[in-house]
Amino acid sequence: MVRKKRTGPGGSGEASGESSGASGQGSSQRTERTQQHGGGRGWVPQQGGRGGGQHQGRGGHYQGRGGPGPHHPGGGPPEYHPREYHGRGGEYQGRGGDYQGRGGPRPRGGMPQPYYGGHRGGSVGRNVPPGPSRTVPELHQAPYVQYQAPMVSPSPSGPGSSSQPMAEVSSGHVQQQFQQLAIRGQTSTSQEIQVAPASSKSLRFPLRPGKGTYGDRCIVKANHFFAELPDKDLHQYDVSITPEVTSRGVNRAVMGELVTLYRQSQLGGRLPAYDGRKSLYTAGPLPFTSRTFEISLQDEEDSLSGGQGGQRRERVFRVVIKFAARADLHHLAMFLAGRQADAPQEALQVLDIVLRELPTARYSPVGRSFYSPNLGRRQQLGEGLESWRGFYQSIRPTQMGLSLNIDMSSTAFIEPLPVIDFVAQLLNRDISVRPLSDSDRVKIKKALRGVKVEVTHRGNMRRKYRISGLTSQATRELSFPVDDRGTVKTVVQYFMETYGFSIQHTTLPCLQVGNQQRPNYLPMEVCKIVEGQRYSKRLNEKQITALLKVTCQRPRERELDILQTVHHNAYYEDPYAQEFGIRIDERLAAVEARVLPPPRLKYHDSGRERDVLPRVGQWNMMNKKMVNGGRVSNWVCINFSRNVQDSAARSFCDELANMCQISGMDFALQPVLPPLTARPEHVERALKARYQDAMNILRPQGRELDLLIVILPDNNGSLYGDLKRICETDLGLVSQCCLTKHVFKMSKQYLANVALKINVKVGGRNTVLVDALTRRIPLVSDRPTIIFGADVTHPHPGEDSSPSIAAVVASQDWPEVTKYAGLVSAQAHRQELIQDLFKVWQDPQRGTITGGMIKELLISFKRATGQKPQRIIFYRDGVSEGQFYQVLLYELDAIRKACASLEPNYQPPVTFVVVQKRHHTRLFANNHNDQRTVDRSGNILPAMLAFREQAAQLIIMSCGMRTSLQLMSCRL
Repeated sequence: MVRKKRTGPGGSGEASGESSGASGQGSSQRTERTQQHGGGRGWVPQQGGRGGGQHQGRGGHYQGRGGPGPHHPGGGPPEYHPREYHGRGGEYQGRGGDYQGRGGPRPRGGMPQPYYGGHRGGSVGRNVPPGPSRTVPELHQAPYVQYQAPMVSPSPSGPGSSSQPMAEVSSGHVQQQFQQLAIRGQTSTSQEIQVAPASSKSLRFPLRPGKGTYGDRCIVKANHFFAELPDKDLHQYDVSITPEVTSRGVNRAVMGELVTLYRQSQLGGRLPAYDGRKSLYTAGPLPFTSRTFEISLQDEEDSLSGGQGGQRRERVFRVVIKFAARADLHHLAMFLAGRQADAPQEALQVLDIVLRELPTARYSPVGRSFYSPNLGRRQQLGEGLESWRGFYQSIRPTQMGLSLNIDMSSTAFIEPLPVIDFVAQLLNRDISVRPLSDSDRVKIKKALRGVKVEVTHRGNMRRKYRISGLTSQATRELSFPVDDRGTVKTVVQYFMETYGFSIQHTTLPCLQVGNQQRPNYLPMEVCKIVEGQRYSKRLNEKQITALLKVTCQRPRERELDILQTVHHNAYYEDPYAQEFGIRIDERLAAVEARVLPPPRLKYHDSGRERDVLPRVGQWNMMNKKMVNGGRVSNWVCINFSRNVQDSAARSFCDELANMCQISGMDFALQPVLPPLTARPEHVERALKARYQDAMNILRPQGRELDLLIVILPDNNGSLYGDLKRICETDLGLVSQCCLTKHVFKMSKQYLANVALKINVKVGGRNTVLVDALTRRIPLVSDRPTIIFGADVTHPHPGEDSSPSIAAVVASQDWPEVTKYAGLVSAQAHRQELIQDLFKVWQDPQRGTITGGMIKELLISFKRATGQKPQRIIFYRDGVSEGQFYQVLLYELDAIRKACASLEPNYQPPVTFVVVQKRHHTRLFANNHNDQRTVDRSGNILPAMLAFREQAAQLIIMSCGMRTSLQLMSCRL
């Protein structure tokens, strides 16, 4: 049955099993019961039942934990290293994980309601190991009474000022800021039930309870450099610059000129640090509380490249400096001493601004990073882009004191080329040979809009302009009035008569600069792109590959580059650091770490090896069989690669099917139809036609199509995303993609790895932890526990109309905690809070209805295991430090509401864990030659934990190919 997008109210807890002849009746009976009880029956889906309701899929979309391979920090067996990583939403076939972007293939266009995976192997699918045979009790749920989300004032230090992790949150503490949730029944025996308010723990992160002791201790080095806390009296001043400008560069230039002119006479000899906006900081008071200055600054757009030229135009700015407050470092000292829970962000911000002042003047700042062509060799990325090397810098509070975090970085800049050469690189052809097509013009306009150029036809006068568009006419066809009498001249004629410049490329369009009311036309050949402009749009696949080659370093090389950067920056000579009394150590910080022992993995008893203990994070599938092999009775293959012949595709499919059987799956050796070769541009037509052809054979027999194997070109652009979207949202079909290069190699390691992926997709389990079977996993095995994982994927810069996609997965078995169901939902553009965790809406017949992703996954867990969760562990990815409080309060509140909507007084304890991968802490071995602490690539061993920050933050490292990859920072 085709799985359809959700059309009814989202998050209603609806689910269905396989479609059957009795599905309509089951749905009708279920609907009647839910109408009698208003809001539904708690742990029972509010619509649909098995085989009914709106969802016509075949259960939830289960995924293995970290991919279908045996669980370890990187996914499946790491020996299998074919890497197919198609961008952020691609299919990573290297280590057993089929990562659907960060939560599934991103849908095209708006998607107002969640849509759910309907893959076989879901909670009620045929291939899932059956749960308890007893009937799951239907717990009564009283109708939901709408409740106002709590509005909680943050702590005095501001939101995000704490980085302490959060322990299990119970319902025992009452907090005045939270309103109570009343649930009233509508039957004759109704009673008012007060749901316990959220714990006060959710308002403030708890202090670290202690240190871990498990594992082998060792010492590692971190890219943190200890800083001495200044013993200065810091003052903050408000700065107002008129006329107001939006450029931080102009603001800094104005303040720089002010300090140069008046430091000794008006500023009392102070050297202030400026944030580029509204705040100025000094080490000691200025000799006034408020003063006004007038500063004259040369206009950048009329700057001269030499000492001779035309008249310079100056702008006059009025600067008002007014005392605001004293920056207190006492709370920072208390926090570093462990006597205060919340990090004072204001004090850290002041120190950060001071240490950024000199690098901002030397390099090109981008966020918290600094780039320069002098920090490393430029590398061309293609289509007019190049990579610049740079470094990231941030002041951080750690358990050992204040430290400066330095890390190497690279990003894309626009090459400072003549515009003619840039366009030739962009189009990859000689633009003088044939005229530009409409698609060429669109591509050029998109690439050059907002780019700053300087003119080259006026000698030393290098006036700068920002490109606003492209003319629709060729240069030779453009004319404009030159005086008030209406005299009209062509652009070609004007440049010859005024500047003596003969335009050669008259068939090309002109660049349009200035505003739309009074546009100016500049021929491409008189313009050159100004150096130092970062490229902020999305890179294509070739550019990403070229940038990765530049940035990928072995750990020892990265460590040396970091040390050289610190030495080059010479913080001990930094006049701003000296002014404020900040001293930076030039040695890497030594950090105590522990290497955890690997978990033993259980495989099927029919294999030669029934369990395995990974070594250095690695193991293989030789002599082992999947612990629960899935069933694939009906499958087809479509080949979208022109380089793969039909015979090669058939041979590959035969080998893959045989490997699936050897690994322990019940896999049909022959497909329903022979492999089909299709063109990539006809992907939707080919998929739907082949699906219908297969169903025409299977439907009369009462069977379904279980799997689609797809062969893709190595460079497939958007083909992968289109294919996954169609399979997931239109066909409800499990798919497995394979690249052309692997079809030709046909490595047994690769085939075994793909078999692991397929097994999890169809509802099987590759392995389980021995400790899970013996009930020895702390905080998981002692009572029924559900583990959630959640993240939000945001559109790339420039995609202003695309929605953000929220994804939530949850474990569906216990105590194994190996099988996961996943839900995805579209939400507002770049909205980090997950909106559909819990939802309430009004139904004309049934009244107030509750639902959402948390509720549906809790119901699914109950159906699969026969018991409700008594503990919730919620892993949340992608949250910045400034959003901790906001996300915690909103999403923890949604979890509590979802629990309360299922059963009165049902409030299991919640552990909320924020996982951060996008940080800049890197760990290096204390001795790079010590094989006890490093692997063969030079990385420190996987499963290593090191305490980094004051908030009991953990760093967990898994295997990296060449450099220190997959460092995860967890706030518990």
